[in-house]
Amino acid sequence: MEKIAVISAILEDPSRTQQDFNNIVSSFKGIIKGRMGIPFVEEQIAVISLIVVGKLDEINSLTGKLGNLPNVMVKTAISKKEL
Repeated sequence: MEKIAVISAILEDPSRTQQDFNNIVSSFKGIIKGRMGIPFVEEQIAVISLIVVGKLDEINSLTGKLGNLPNVMVKTAISKKEL
């Protein structure tokens, strides 16, 4: 069964990590239902939220790959309800 989740990411120094971040997100485009990003240019930080609907393994795989990027902090909230 599928679940809905919110993945929140903070990119410190996004000029170095944003391309890799976007490549990973693109490879999971089938489960991504929404994305919001807010750049803090002066602070050199970007905050990104992803809304995903997928199997738990897919959500965990995406979260793990994003979390392994340097200077990227990731947290995920997953619903208990199955869709």
